[in-house]
Amino acid sequence: MTARTAVRSTGSARYTYDLPGHLEASEPPEARGLTRDAVRLLVAYRGTGEIVPSSFVFLPRFLDPGDLLVINTSGTLPAAVDATADDGTRLVLHLSTRLDRTRWVVEPRRIVGRTTGRWAGPPPPRHLRMAGDATAVLEEPYGGAGRLWTASLDPGRRTLSWLAAHGRPIRYGYVERPWPIEMYQNVYATTPGSAEMPSAGRPFTPGAITSLVAKGVGVSPLVLHTGVASLEADELPYPERMIVPESTAERVNAAHRSGHRVIAVGTTVVRALETAGQADGTVCPYDGWTGLVISPERGVRVVDGMITGWHEPASSHLMMLDAVAGRPLLEASYEAALDQGYRWHEFGDTHLILP
Repeated sequence: MTARTAVRSTGSARYTYDLPGHLEASEPPEARGLTRDAVRLLVAYRGTGEIVPSSFVFLPRFLDPGDLLVINTSGTLPAAVDATADDGTRLVLHLSTRLDRTRWVVEPRRIVGRTTGRWAGPPPPRHLRMAGDATAVLEEPYGGAGRLWTASLDPGRRTLSWLAAHGRPIRYGYVERPWPIEMYQNVYATTPGSAEMPSAGRPFTPGAITSLVAKGVGVSPLVLHTGVASLEADELPYPERMIVPESTAERVNAAHRSGHRVIAVGTTVVRALETAGQADGTVCPYDGWTGLVISPERGVRVVDGMITGWHEPASSHLMMLDAVAGRPLLEASYEAALDQGYRWHEFGDTHLILP
């Protein structure tokens, strides 16, 4: 495989490549006797094209005093719940995005052995019963793809309490067995709301953050509640709820004024900062929804680099990475990661893209 074939365009303007099954991380690094920050790190420089294999524990070596890391403090919900239709059909409901007090965007999933699959065939049942006397009524398809639905949810009590009692983390087929919700939380998570883990931040530990601060690297938060990202679907991201606080906007602008770099921890942070960004690259506080899709044509105005995981073939996240890294470096990075056996998905290794 050459760099020209590791990541390639498809007719739908997506990027794809061949991902061997043994590179899909099926368990947390802790299950392999590693700490969170012992996962591998591949550092890629857009300016020179240089690619440096490393470990996440050495992240401070690649950042400079005055650089600013922006993190997403959204916490992961136990957003998968078992459901039964009036006719006895059993399925799993993934709660994706909360629209208001009672309405959610959800994904009904069919049960396939020990995991779930995308719903196929006739439309899913509309009336669902769940544990704790909770009910859900599917109202209409959401977003035009047929995978997601708007639903009226009645858990009979506070939704987060009901999920804590009866939900579990969303898990796809490459993760072979269930893991507790703690394995899907970043150490700095403060605000529950994400259907799936903002996983670029998973390798951070209190010690890793302390090392960064000791070097003079800033850390500033925002919140973006990420929805579901079914791996079977080649779809653009849906609108998501986000908050960029005034303090973070001010620190981003100050970092740029002083000639330092702003590094986004994850695609969610890139989306949030670019949504709050102005044409001149400054950032304003923002509290609302974002439907921004970041492509190479749109480019980025705020972020100078990013920490991210390794994204599955045809993922829309690869469009964003192209915007940040540029196509040649994106291809070379994925070629190197494939050749050197880096691991994919939320329990996998990491990718640092720098100018």
